[in-house]
Amino acid sequence: MPVAPSLPSAAWAAPPARTRPRGLTARPAILLLLVLFLLSGGVLWHLGINYDGFTGSAAAKIHPASTLAGLLFLWALVASGDPVGFCLRTVRDAPASLLLLVVGSALLLQVTLRSGTGLAGAIDTFAGPALAMMLLVRIDPARLGPLEAVLHAVMLANAGLGLAEFATGQLVFPYRLDGETFPTDTRSAAFQGHPLVNALVTATYMLALIGGGGCLRIGPRLAMLALQGAALVTFGGRTAIVVVVVLGALHALVATLRVLRRGRVPLLGAAAGLAALAMAPPALVGLAVGGFFDRLAERFVSDGGSAHARLEMLALLDRIPLHELMFGPDLAYVETLRRMHGLEWGIENPIVRMLLYQGVFMTALLTIAVVLFVAEIVRRCRPGTLLPVVGFALLVNASESLASKTTLLAKFALILLALYRPLFPAAPRRIPHG
Repeated sequence: MPVAPSLPSAAWAAPPARTRPRGLTARPAILLLLVLFLLSGGVLWHLGINYDGFTGSAAAKIHPASTLAGLLFLWALVASGDPVGFCLRTVRDAPASLLLLVVGSALLLQVTLRSGTGLAGAIDTFAGPALAMMLLVRIDPARLGPLEAVLHAVMLANAGLGLAEFATGQLVFPYRLDGETFPTDTRSAAFQGHPLVNALVTATYMLALIGGGGCLRIGPRLAMLALQGAALVTFGGRTAIVVVVVLGALHALVATLRVLRRGRVPLLGAAAGLAALAMAPPALVGLAVGGFFDRLAERFVSDGGSAHARLEMLALLDRIPLHELMFGPDLAYVETLRRMHGLEWGIENPIVRMLLYQGVFMTALLTIAVVLFVAEIVRRCRPGTLLPVVGFALLVNASESLASKTTLLAKFALILLALYRPLFPAAPRRIPHG
């Protein structure tokens, strides 16, 4: 009599259907993704909301995605029928998200007590992603398939709009400060609003696809990578382009060596590679004729003072005594130093900016909370997230990013959970009796 094969013991093995948790459907996550990725400051301005500006109500400075995440979490709490048990399960499954929420609230309190600006930044940058993650952990990963499809559609639309803006020279949803645009900045804005936000989101998405995230087949995956790569140039993120090229090349080299060591080349992969080589020369000629590479070279030749800003920002720390840096120096003094060193447009590193405005103690708390939060996201994903995580870490340290009002951390969490969701929920551990 043949013996039935034993069930796999791998971490992602599917348990019997009766053991799968019911959880929430993917609809809250899809709604959150659409609001987060499609409602930039430029889009909100057209809807009558001055998100990127100083005038207007305080509520308008908070991104709708952060408000939505809080409302959806409260709805899930009430709909569970067991609020206490729901909270306990959330604390057990998302402790780093809870820590990020607490530290973000502490930052909000610090800004309030010091009469500083950036209250909405504490909510959008830290509290919003924490609430979103605390909601997403309540959704069975097996139900998140539609979330990946929506993410691909949104990124396809974003790249298409970016390329259309490049071809026509007209920005549909440009970045606005109190309604005013910047005529000298001709980089595509697309749905993400700001060119650098576009570059970081697109680069993270590309690295996730290169690293094996998602369920796209080889043909659609290569086509999507080509489209996103072209859009990345129009967004003008020099650091993002370098990070994608370097990390992507290293990944391709390692993958090629692994295939050669096995001595077996997949037929479909070989056919795709030969097709790409055949199409590359005419595609490159077409891009050159259209001025595509001229725009790329222009971005690397003219950096708008970014290199100078990265040198000058370190000089600011030397001008402030250590005892004042511990809990944040005088804000008026910091603003004066910024103007003296020509850094009115920003400080090109989140750690340095937080040190100057929030002090060493709060910066340490925020850094630890963000690192643990990212580790928690990775823990809930299947293996292979190294490439997008490393790319994201490099890119957020190339601008103010997490030290200012942004939704980048929430977008990063949704990209990873959509593309690297476990294909099956983890099997529950059985405790032996006796």
